[in-house]
Amino acid sequence: CRENNFALNGLMGVNFYQKTAGIIGTGKIGQAMAKICRGFGMKVIAYDLFPNKNLDFLEYVSLDELLSTSDLISLHCPMTPETEHLINSETIAKMKDGVILLNNARGQLVNEADLADALASRKVAAAGLDVVSTEPIKADNPLLSVPNCIITPHISWAPKESRSRIMDSTVENIRAFLAGKPVHVINM
Repeated sequence: CRENNFALNGLMGVNFYQKTAGIIGTGKIGQAMAKICRGFGMKVIAYDLFPNKNLDFLEYVSLDELLSTSDLISLHCPMTPETEHLINSETIAKMKDGVILLNNARGQLVNEADLADALASRKVAAAGLDVVSTEPIKADNPLLSVPNCIITPHISWAPKESRSRIMDSTVENIRAFLAGKPVHVINM
Protein backbone atom coordinates (compact mmCIF):
# COMPACT_ATOMS: atom_id res chain seq x y z
CA CYS A 1 0.00 0.00 0.00
CA ARG A 2 3.01 2.31 0.28
CA GLU A 3 4.08 1.79 -3.32
CA ASN A 4 2.86 3.90 -6.22
CA ASN A 5 3.16 0.91 -8.55
CA PHE A 6 0.89 -2.02 -7.69
CA ALA A 7 2.43 -4.19 -10.46
CA LEU A 8 5.37 -5.44 -8.35
CA ASN A 9 7.87 -5.17 -11.19
CA GLY A 10 10.75 -7.57 -10.70
CA LEU A 11 8.55 -10.13 -8.95
CA MET A 12 6.79 -11.45 -12.01
CA GLY A 13 8.24 -14.95 -11.86
CA VAL A 14 8.90 -17.33 -14.72
CA ASN A 15 6.40 -18.81 -17.16
CA PHE A 16 7.23 -22.47 -17.67
CA TYR A 17 4.68 -23.06 -20.44
CA GLN A 18 6.39 -24.72 -23.44
CA LYS A 19 9.73 -24.77 -21.62
CA THR A 20 11.68 -27.97 -21.01
CA ALA A 21 11.90 -29.73 -17.65
CA GLY A 22 14.75 -32.17 -17.15
CA ILE A 23 14.14 -34.78 -14.48
CA ILE A 24 17.19 -36.65 -13.20
CA GLY A 25 15.99 -39.79 -11.44
CA THR A 26 12.63 -41.28 -12.35
CA GLY A 27 11.51 -43.12 -9.25
CA LYS A 28 8.10 -42.30 -7.78
CA ILE A 29 9.02 -38.74 -6.81
CA GLY A 30 10.72 -38.00 -10.14
CA GLN A 31 7.67 -39.37 -11.96
CA ALA A 32 5.35 -37.20 -9.86
CA MET A 33 7.50 -34.15 -10.64
CA ALA A 34 7.34 -34.98 -14.34
CA LYS A 35 3.55 -35.09 -14.18
CA ILE A 36 3.45 -31.73 -12.38
CA CYS A 37 5.68 -30.18 -15.04
CA ARG A 38 3.45 -31.57 -17.79
CA GLY A 39 0.52 -29.94 -16.03
CA PHE A 40 2.25 -26.60 -16.55
CA GLY A 41 2.52 -27.33 -20.28
CA MET A 42 6.21 -28.20 -20.14
CA LYS A 43 8.03 -30.67 -22.34
CA VAL A 44 9.50 -33.27 -19.97
CA ILE A 45 12.72 -35.16 -20.60
CA ALA A 46 14.47 -37.49 -18.21
CA TYR A 47 17.76 -39.14 -17.43
CA ASP A 48 18.19 -42.15 -15.17
CA LEU A 49 20.98 -44.68 -14.79
CA PHE A 50 18.24 -47.33 -14.90
CA PRO A 51 15.48 -45.93 -17.15
CA ASN A 52 11.97 -47.30 -16.82
CA LYS A 53 10.89 -47.80 -20.41
CA ASN A 54 7.27 -48.39 -19.31
CA LEU A 55 6.70 -44.70 -18.58
CA ASP A 56 5.02 -43.39 -21.72
CA PHE A 57 4.90 -39.81 -20.39
CA LEU A 58 8.71 -39.54 -20.22
CA GLU A 59 11.25 -39.16 -22.98
CA TYR A 60 14.63 -40.49 -21.83
CA VAL A 61 17.68 -38.67 -23.18
CA SER A 62 21.39 -38.64 -22.44
CA LEU A 63 22.60 -36.59 -19.50
CA ASP A 64 24.37 -34.18 -21.86
CA GLU A 65 21.17 -33.60 -23.85
CA LEU A 66 19.16 -33.04 -20.67
CA LEU A 67 21.72 -30.55 -19.36
CA SER A 68 21.95 -28.60 -22.61
CA THR A 69 18.22 -28.35 -23.38
CA SER A 70 16.46 -28.02 -20.01
CA ASP A 71 15.13 -24.74 -18.67
CA LEU A 72 14.47 -26.41 -15.31
CA ILE A 73 16.49 -29.31 -13.90
CA SER A 74 15.09 -31.25 -10.96
CA LEU A 75 17.15 -33.84 -9.08
CA HIS A 76 15.43 -36.97 -7.76
CA CYS A 77 18.17 -39.60 -7.80
CA PRO A 78 19.88 -41.43 -4.95
CA MET A 79 23.37 -40.53 -3.73
CA THR A 80 25.75 -43.15 -5.11
CA PRO A 81 29.39 -43.03 -6.19
CA GLU A 82 28.08 -42.37 -9.74
CA THR A 83 25.89 -39.44 -8.70
CA GLU A 84 28.05 -37.73 -6.08
CA HIS A 85 28.71 -34.16 -7.28
CA LEU A 86 26.72 -34.88 -10.44
CA ILE A 87 26.17 -31.13 -10.56
CA ASN A 88 29.62 -29.57 -10.78
CA SER A 89 31.48 -26.98 -12.84
CA GLU A 90 31.75 -29.39 -15.80
CA THR A 91 28.05 -30.29 -15.91
CA ILE A 92 26.99 -26.72 -15.16
CA ALA A 93 29.01 -25.53 -18.16
CA LYS A 94 26.85 -27.81 -20.35
CA MET A 95 23.60 -26.28 -19.05
CA LYS A 96 21.56 -23.62 -20.78
CA ASP A 97 22.27 -20.13 -19.56
CA GLY A 98 19.63 -19.11 -17.04
CA VAL A 99 18.63 -22.64 -16.02
CA ILE A 100 16.80 -23.18 -12.73
CA LEU A 101 18.03 -26.05 -10.54
CA LEU A 102 15.95 -27.88 -7.93
CA ASN A 103 17.31 -30.48 -5.51
CA ASN A 104 14.97 -32.40 -3.23
CA ALA A 105 17.08 -35.56 -3.29
CA ARG A 106 20.48 -35.49 -1.58
CA GLY A 107 22.79 -32.56 -0.92
CA GLN A 108 25.88 -34.47 -2.02
CA LEU A 109 24.58 -34.55 -5.60
CA VAL A 110 25.69 -30.93 -5.92
CA ASN A 111 29.17 -29.45 -5.62
CA GLU A 112 28.04 -26.45 -3.62
CA ALA A 113 31.05 -24.24 -4.37
CA ASP A 114 30.56 -24.79 -8.11
CA LEU A 115 26.83 -24.04 -7.86
CA ALA A 116 27.56 -20.89 -5.84
CA ASP A 117 29.92 -19.69 -8.60
CA ALA A 118 27.28 -20.45 -11.25
CA LEU A 119 24.61 -18.54 -9.30
CA ALA A 120 26.92 -15.56 -8.76
CA SER A 121 27.72 -15.42 -12.49
CA ARG A 122 24.00 -15.97 -13.37
CA LYS A 123 24.84 -19.04 -15.48
CA VAL A 124 22.30 -20.66 -13.17
CA ALA A 125 19.44 -18.19 -12.69
CA ALA A 126 18.11 -19.71 -9.49
CA ALA A 127 18.32 -22.74 -7.25
CA GLY A 128 15.78 -24.21 -4.88
CA LEU A 129 17.34 -26.66 -2.46
CA ASP A 130 15.68 -28.68 0.28
CA VAL A 131 18.94 -30.49 1.01
CA VAL A 132 22.59 -29.50 1.43
CA SER A 133 25.75 -31.56 1.79
CA THR A 134 25.97 -31.11 5.57
CA GLU A 135 22.83 -30.81 7.66
CA PRO A 136 22.20 -28.70 9.56
CA ILE A 137 23.76 -26.24 7.14
CA LYS A 138 27.06 -24.71 8.25
CA ALA A 139 27.53 -20.96 8.40
CA ASP A 140 30.37 -21.10 5.85
CA ASN A 141 28.30 -22.87 3.16
CA PRO A 142 28.96 -20.85 -0.03
CA LEU A 143 25.31 -21.06 -1.07
CA LEU A 144 24.26 -18.83 1.84
CA SER A 145 25.91 -15.79 0.28
CA VAL A 146 24.73 -15.97 -3.34
CA PRO A 147 21.67 -14.45 -4.98
CA ASN A 148 18.64 -16.41 -6.11
CA CYS A 149 19.23 -19.43 -3.93
CA ILE A 150 16.39 -20.61 -1.71
CA ILE A 151 17.33 -23.21 0.88
CA THR A 152 14.79 -24.96 3.07
CA PRO A 153 15.85 -27.16 6.01
CA HIS A 154 15.10 -30.60 4.50
CA ILE A 155 11.38 -30.25 5.13
CA SER A 156 9.72 -31.45 1.94
CA TRP A 157 8.83 -34.70 3.74
CA ALA A 158 7.57 -32.88 6.88
CA PRO A 159 3.81 -32.43 6.28
CA LYS A 160 1.76 -34.77 8.47
CA GLU A 161 0.24 -36.44 5.39
CA SER A 162 3.69 -37.19 3.98
CA ARG A 163 4.87 -38.73 7.23
CA SER A 164 1.67 -40.82 7.42
CA ARG A 165 2.30 -42.16 3.89
CA ILE A 166 5.89 -43.02 4.88
CA MET A 167 4.68 -44.98 7.90
CA ASP A 168 1.92 -46.74 5.92
CA SER A 169 4.41 -47.68 3.22
CA THR A 170 6.85 -49.00 5.82
CA VAL A 171 4.16 -51.18 7.39
CA GLU A 172 3.12 -52.54 3.97
CA ASN A 173 6.75 -53.25 3.03
CA ILE A 174 7.28 -55.22 6.26
CA ARG A 175 4.03 -57.18 5.77
CA ALA A 176 5.01 -58.04 2.19
CA PHE A 177 8.49 -59.12 3.27
CA LEU A 178 7.12 -61.34 6.05
CA ALA A 179 4.70 -62.87 3.54
CA GLY A 180 7.65 -63.76 1.30
CA LYS A 181 6.65 -61.25 -1.37
CA PRO A 182 8.96 -58.26 -0.87
CA VAL A 183 8.16 -55.04 -2.73
CA HIS A 184 10.31 -52.01 -3.49
CA VAL A 185 13.43 -54.23 -3.45
CA ILE A 186 16.57 -52.16 -3.96
CA ASN A 187 19.34 -54.75 -3.52
CA MET A 188 19.12 -58.50 -3.90
